[in-house]
Amino acid sequence: MRFFASLLFVCLIAPHVDAKDAGDTSSTTDSSLATLAKRIDAHLAEPAFSNAFWGVQVVSLDTGKVIYAHDADKLFVPASTAKLYTAALVLDTFGPDYRIPTSVFGSEKPGRDGELRGDLVLVGYGDPTLGLDKRVSWADTLATAVRKSGVKSVRGSLIGDATWFAAPLYGSGWEAADLQSWFGAPVSALSVDENIVRIQVRPAPQIGALARIVFDPPGSAADLDNQLRTLRAPAPTDINLYRAPGSPILHAFGTIASNSEIQYYRQAVHDPALIAAEQLRAALLRQGVTVKGPSRSVYWPERNDALVGDKVQRIADVWSAPLAEIVNRGLKVSQNLYLQNFLLMVGAKDAADEKAAGDESPKFRSSESRGIRALRRYLTRIDVPLDGVLIEDGPGLSRRDLTSPAALSSLLVHLGDSPGAKALRLGLPEAGVDGSLTWRMRNSAAKGRIHAKTGSMANTYALAGYALTAADERLAFAIMLNNYRRPRGAGRSSAELDAIAVMLAELTERSQP
Repeated sequence: MRFFASLLFVCLIAPHVDAKDAGDTSSTTDSSLATLAKRIDAHLAEPAFSNAFWGVQVVSLDTGKVIYAHDADKLFVPASTAKLYTAALVLDTFGPDYRIPTSVFGSEKPGRDGELRGDLVLVGYGDPTLGLDKRVSWADTLATAVRKSGVKSVRGSLIGDATWFAAPLYGSGWEAADLQSWFGAPVSALSVDENIVRIQVRPAPQIGALARIVFDPPGSAADLDNQLRTLRAPAPTDINLYRAPGSPILHAFGTIASNSEIQYYRQAVHDPALIAAEQLRAALLRQGVTVKGPSRSVYWPERNDALVGDKVQRIADVWSAPLAEIVNRGLKVSQNLYLQNFLLMVGAKDAADEKAAGDESPKFRSSESRGIRALRRYLTRIDVPLDGVLIEDGPGLSRRDLTSPAALSSLLVHLGDSPGAKALRLGLPEAGVDGSLTWRMRNSAAKGRIHAKTGSMANTYALAGYALTAADERLAFAIMLNNYRRPRGAGRSSAELDAIAVMLAELTERSQP
């Protein structure tokens, strides 16, 4: 069955929308193939783009024909459309049904008295969704298993082990200014609550007093340096939150008016593995299991000696949802943590496979560099031109990432009918319906007919995915706009890419082989 069966089904049952109400111009615009190039060319040639660069390629999945191209072989910064490469790679490497473990080990067996005289170790293998499902407590599940294994107390430490990833906490090329933001959260083999903390700021009851700052979850709270003062209204509210990269201290300064509503923020946490360990400690206490030593975290390049030796005991595991579901969420909402974790998972597996085969290289390669190497092998296997793919991280957060519309559309063509890529296709946001396209192209011919990954950072915009035309032809496309400075008074920048996607959805003529 062709992959767009589900998409076609959605389109066929969608209620009819009057063209005038929907903003659909197909009734007054020639939407034939003969005029498509002219329409797109005219859009790209508008004066607003005189200092910008466009790259576009559109390929029919039904005929294999390139029906439009503009600078398609040139390199562009893809932003989050680079996630398509990583999502395809991780699904190909592990399969859509793979579940990621998070495990608890004891450095030795407990004694007859139930005391574990060594350390208890919580080991992560890359699950970026640990703690996301609030219906079930992962920590309580593991703590219950620890108690049932016969452990009543732990003499040593509780260690959060994130060393499965031999890589820094941030992707290559990530900018320092992004690292305290939720979208630049640290990447860790042992992640929890998506490695972010939610912050509420409200005025104090007394004028001149420090503002009230609350963290959710409380265990993810940073070391707080609070200099944020409450001033009598109508004083201005000027809230500033700053945590330097690598520092555990959150500085809060500025002012908040006494009549201000609660202000909400999300920020990256400093030490996700330690936060996970502390959550497990609290769950163990609820089960009556005490840990006498401190909690601590271990990251590469440190080594966790507690897991060395033949006395190590694996006590219990919790498992993530199937990889297909995690990929779906990662693409729908463009979650950077997920996609960087995916890349490092591939790299860590490559290292483990190499070690198991007795073929370890004497030269160190990080999990990230191994993941990129695996990506290049994968792209070679599916005939995507490597000279059009210069990617160095998983989510596309690096401005050093480059790809060509031709290469990205080539990937999409390969994935178009691949059964193994179904999870990726279903994860693409649907125009006007969900994900990062919820509010885009809602009142146009593209609604329900464009499924695409968005990408955006300062002066850089991209859209890549699939279109179903009015003639029910399936298209793969990649649209990139770099160095675009939005003119004063102009609409949102992403609308410039959406205009081309709408043209594709409006096509009433099918291409010929």
